[in-house]
Amino acid sequence: MIATLENQDNVNGQVLYIAMELSNKTWTLGFSNNSKIRQVSIEAGDWLGFDRAVECAKTKLYLPVTCPSYSCYEAGRDGFWIHRELTAKGINNRVIDSSSIEVNRRKRRVKSDGIDVKAMLRLLERYLSGEKGVMQVVRIPTEAEEDQRRLHRERGRLLKERGAHSARIQSLLVLHGIRITVNKGFINELSRYRHVGEDLKAELQREYTRYDLVDKQIKGLELGQKERVKQADNLALEQINQLMLLKGVGWQSSWVLVMEFFSWRDFKNRREVGACAGLTPTSYDSGDSQREQGISKAGNKRVRILMVELSWLWLRYQPQSALSQWFEERFGRGGKRMRRIGIVAMARKLLIALWRYLRDGVIPEGAGLKA
Repeated sequence: MIATLENQDNVNGQVLYIAMELSNKTWTLGFSNNSKIRQVSIEAGDWLGFDRAVECAKTKLYLPVTCPSYSCYEAGRDGFWIHRELTAKGINNRVIDSSSIEVNRRKRRVKSDGIDVKAMLRLLERYLSGEKGVMQVVRIPTEAEEDQRRLHRERGRLLKERGAHSARIQSLLVLHGIRITVNKGFINELSRYRHVGEDLKAELQREYTRYDLVDKQIKGLELGQKERVKQADNLALEQINQLMLLKGVGWQSSWVLVMEFFSWRDFKNRREVGACAGLTPTSYDSGDSQREQGISKAGNKRVRILMVELSWLWLRYQPQSALSQWFEERFGRGGKRMRRIGIVAMARKLLIALWRYLRDGVIPEGAGLKA
């Protein structure tokens, strides 16, 4: 039998594992050779300090300078620019879905950056050794694919901002018993109400100026989106046009579904489609206790909300489709609560049907196309 010393090279000791716990000011780095762990902290974004820490870790852990490095960090506010920087340095990186990380189930548990780093190191080692179920790895979009999501996300924020300005204007007017619609002629109509104080009128005018600015920005974004759809110079825009052929599916819904979901994600089966949108059921079955906990809500929130809205529109504009008939047969005779439960189930089925429509060109059964 040949004894292998800890500081000698062996199969398990030729890899450097790196875990990163990110914060606004500092990054806590954990290094491991599958037996020993080393931790250091550097200033956030200090890549020279990162390179020095990696070199020092290889020396302290008795690893060769040319050994491969594998790293991981949690998906969060920092996005994917760190992943791209690590990849450029030749480090094989994984971005972890934070909700998939194992945690202690005690009511009071100790938590610190150092503990989190050690936990991620253990998960990374197990994941790379073949235990793929210990954590969920996030699919990384390209820079172009990530940039394509900016238009509809900005539009969504602007819609909320415009609604807030409109609600503020109407609330101020209700104090004087005035109920008018906020539109282009708002300022002229406001001048007719003489019992409104001058300071309130000035505040309303400033509020309307902000409302009008946001409204113009929304219309500008929508115009830009429509122009891109007309050009259709890439796969994503072609998919938008394909979805728009179905009755009940508008251009804005098509845009969000494609840019957030279908254009850059590689789904292998229908289960992955439903799980990525958080529309899969979560049953609880332990001993004699059996109950349904509802959908997981662990996926893309924008797509999940949109699919519920789109399902109601599908019932209205595609009443002869197999999905609409299935819904009416199973939930149509129930009350409001049953229909609300059923529409979530239909949202998952409709999302899978749209995925098959874009991937294979299979039109949902019984669905009609626009003229």
